[in-house]
Amino acid sequence: MRAIDLHTHTSKSDGSYTPAELVDYAVEKNLAAVAITDHDSIEGLDEAVAHAAALRGRGLPSVEVVPGIEFSTKYENQDVHIVGLYISYTKDVFKNALCGFVDSRVNRNIKMCENLQGAGIDITYEKLQDMYPEAVITRAHYASYLLENGYVKSRQDAFAKYLGDHTKYFVPREKVTPSQAVELILKADGIPILAHPPLYHMGNDRLETLVSFLKADGLMGIEVFYSTYSNQDMRDMRRLADKYDLLVSGGSDFHGANKPGLDLGRGYGKLYIPEDVLFRIKAALPHGI
Repeated sequence: MRAIDLHTHTSKSDGSYTPAELVDYAVEKNLAAVAITDHDSIEGLDEAVAHAAALRGRGLPSVEVVPGIEFSTKYENQDVHIVGLYISYTKDVFKNALCGFVDSRVNRNIKMCENLQGAGIDITYEKLQDMYPEAVITRAHYASYLLENGYVKSRQDAFAKYLGDHTKYFVPREKVTPSQAVELILKADGIPILAHPPLYHMGNDRLETLVSFLKADGLMGIEVFYSTYSNQDMRDMRRLADKYDLLVSGGSDFHGANKPGLDLGRGYGKLYIPEDVLFRIKAALPHGI
């Protein structure tokens, strides 16, 4: 059975591959399907879907592109990510809500640039946009800018000195709640998935409270497979999926060169997500496929 990858990022957020390049790489890796789940952005979906269709039209190997998104949300001062799969991303209600998220990011980025200017760094939001056109600007882009312009010696150095949550230059962004993200994904006819729960280090009881809470709001799945999971993490996530009747999902969280050593479909070498995971997700879609 071929593998799939339901959590990836392109240059439209903080990945290094363009959407078309990611599709080509998924074909090279012989994946049956790949989900494009950029952060709070759908800008890469048309390109990825069209490129995969063009390959099929020319009789070349292709891959199923799953239209998706990854929402950055806040729960009790904790960052929590919600992935949406098979979203009807052209719906007006969905696009209008995303505009609000983008405005929030822009305001945050302008303030962060002002803070970094106070540290003697020649940076503006406009310069970041020029360097990364059409991308949703994230801290990964700041790190690249600082590294390329000689302000730091490594990306890790950039976060330690300037970009980390506890530095004086960091500006938190106003975020939606996990429940709001779940609701929006459902309005877009998609499948809302709780992304990589072990990364939140909540503890079992608090995490289960969150899962129970979101299940009541319409959460449909949880990432049981992920690049950094231990075997125990996988068992714990599958137990939660079984207990709350949630779909199983997962992915590499591929970012290309921005996460060195983490490969599409394989994570750090041991990741394998079988295609039957996708069959069950498709069967749960409200609009069919």
